[in-house]
Amino acid sequence: MMIRLPALILRPWSTGDTEALARLANDHGIWINLRDRFPHPYTHADAEGWIAHASTPQRALHFALETNGELAGGISLDPMSDNERNTAEIGYWLGRPYWNRGLATAAVIAVTEYALEGGGLQRVEAGVYAWNEASARVLTKAGYTLEGRLRRRVVKEGRIGDVLMFARIRDDCADAGSP
Repeated sequence: MMIRLPALILRPWSTGDTEALARLANDHGIWINLRDRFPHPYTHADAEGWIAHASTPQRALHFALETNGELAGGISLDPMSDNERNTAEIGYWLGRPYWNRGLATAAVIAVTEYALEGGGLQRVEAGVYAWNEASARVLTKAGYTLEGRLRRRVVKEGRIGDVLMFARIRDDCADAGSP
């Protein structure tokens, strides 16, 4: 599946992304705001492993973000299960050279629209570390609502921090006319 936006293409990951992925993702400033399963340092082998994982059939959707023919980052939508099966978690990152261009916001809006309209979900949520103000702004600009603060939920580099829980629900889309 591919989503084309004016400044961005959301597309499947490919083996041709390996070098750029390893270079962009090997950044402490990105890793500090993501779960520990996102490795640091980020190696060529990590990039190969991620691309192999993201290329297999699964419930989650993983997109490479491309702008001007270059890999810029990634975004994923991971549907939940059991009695939370109408919900998915969205996660995203951008390489440092692509920060502050509105690309993350555009990607979040597009994937949220897909999930809530095309994917039949009722809710898309994202947990953001409280120190990651840029990501909180992305979600706010994408129409997400801050639902709460999960106190002392994460540990990153020995630092205990809060998680801000944001969500967008299908009714928000109907109220606004679109996601």
